Amino acid sequence: MLTLHVTAETSVLVDGAYVRAVGPDEELAAAAPQARVRRWPGILTPGLLNPYGPEILEHTYHPDPREAGTYGTAPIGGERAREIFRRDPGALGASARRGVQRLFAHGTVALGGELRAKPVLEVARRSGLVFGARPERLPGPVSLSPRPLILLPGLVVGGPARFAVFDVGDRAELVRLGAGTCVATVIGGRLLYRGR
Repeated sequence: MLTLHVTAETSVLVDGAYVRAVGPDEELAAAAPQARVRRWPGILTPGLLNPYGPEILEHTYHPDPREAGTYGTAPIGGERAREIFRRDPGALGASARRGVQRLFAHGTVALGGELRAKPVLEVARRSGLVFGARPERLPGPVSLSPRPLILLPGLVVGGPARFAVFDVGDRAELVRLGAGTCVATVIGGRLLYRGR
């Protein structure tokens, strides 16, 4: 199935799990008039690498919305998270699934750091996240939107359809406002996150 992802700056034609073309939307639409069209505000980027894979997925508890009365809705770290995982070892995999969704909501398509817990590694692999090198110098505190943001190399024709769209005017605004401006994350040609 062909899908054309359109932004004001760049458009990408996706064929299954791969990039078929990158360029102006008029040219791509003319080349593939049968393609489903998705229009997004902002800019399309190759997506982000979050260097804090283990910290976010193995050392943080991401509460289920049904647990809001007990744990609230914000991620829980430190000793409190360790206590939750000790009390219920099965919570690690479920928490990681919710953590991956939070990463997608921040344009993350790749993780840095070594995941060691088998349920977390399985969740990350099944989600389609790729693993990249962790920078020698980490950008700051653990965050879903670390600063500075780490953008992946550009999209290439024939390469994997893995990218994110941010509702900003340009990359400078993305750097200033952060990854919380994400409106779409695509991995393997599948739309895995769509903002409001």
